[in-house]
Amino acid sequence: KQWYQRRGAITAGGNAKTIKNDNSSRFGKFIRIHFGTQGKIHSADIERYLLEKARVTYQNPDERSFHIFYQMLKGMNADELKDCLLTNSPNNYAVLSNGDVIVDSLADPDLFL
Repeated sequence: KQWYQRRGAITAGGNAKTIKNDNSSRFGKFIRIHFGTQGKIHSADIERYLLEKARVTYQNPDERSFHIFYQMLKGMNADELKDCLLTNSPNNYAVLSNGDVIVDSLADPDLFL
């Protein structure tokens, strides 16, 4: 149950608004298959990684960075923001290059745990 309640925060760290999709996963998986000497599959492993590290500092027009940044700024109360030396406006942060891009399908303040 705890995992289920926290999964939104986990995916918000890797999902972002793109031109084509409001909630696009920016996670990737690389599957490496190892073959034995007779050409049969011997083993495999999966690496998970973030596809677009550049999205942290730059977004194309009408896109936004990872949802977690907006959810955090909109969801923290005044004391939490002050303790973290933050304001609630994405427009104040150069890394959120397009400012306060609203995603109609996400309620940013409500999604921050």
